[in-house]
Amino acid sequence: MSPVLFRLGFFACLFLSAAFVRLDAGTETVVPPRVIISVKDQKLMVIEDGKRAAVYPVSTSKFGLGDRWGSMATPLGWLQVAEKIGDHAPPGAVFRKRRFTGEILPPNAPGRDPIVTRIIWLRGLESTNTNAFNRCIYIHGTPEEKIIGRPASYGCVRMCSKDVTEVYAQIQIGALVKIIPDSLPKLPKLKSSPNKVIFTAEAKAIPAVKSAATGQGATSRKRVSSAAKARASGDA
Repeated sequence: MSPVLFRLGFFACLFLSAAFVRLDAGTETVVPPRVIISVKDQKLMVIEDGKRAAVYPVSTSKFGLGDRWGSMATPLGWLQVAEKIGDHAPPGAVFRKRRFTGEILPPNAPGRDPIVTRIIWLRGLESTNTNAFNRCIYIHGTPEEKIIGRPASYGCVRMCSKDVTEVYAQIQIGALVKIIPDSLPKLPKLKSSPNKVIFTAEAKAIPAVKSAATGQGATSRKRVSSAAKARASGDA
């Protein structure tokens, strides 16, 4: 084995063996995360079988790190995918309080900063991020794609619409997510995997209507996915 492969394997084993998460009262189990988000790198890594399946640029909070109410900060630590909202929604579909408004925005639409395309709602699993779900901390799409790659959100983890659609398709409800302050771990690349896992399945065509606000094509107003009772959105 070459020195480079040995080092990669060593760091991967070291990282994954340290991944302890409390899954229920009084029990700690070694479980690898499905997604790791690095605040330092402003990147999200999808992990498959302990290997790097894909890496995407993201934006975490411009208000720093934390879980205090009203802080608009991004929480650290172990979280879990609690809900997925936006099945079959077109890219740029605008959500308010987790409901599709009927409006569709193109990337970098001027003067607009809503949640778009997909919502992956996270629930904290540690005392340091216990407020994450009620604070509405999501991984979600944003029209402000030109500033992805640097802290810019109000607590959530923002992604380009194309990227968040791919991540949404790769992870299931209950998947573990870890947000770390440091750089992404050096994991070996998943064999026979492109740099990004591409999903080509398209949503069925939906009759479009004209958006009064932007003049862009938009679908008729409908709820895309069921969610919990409406709460004040943390990044909408």
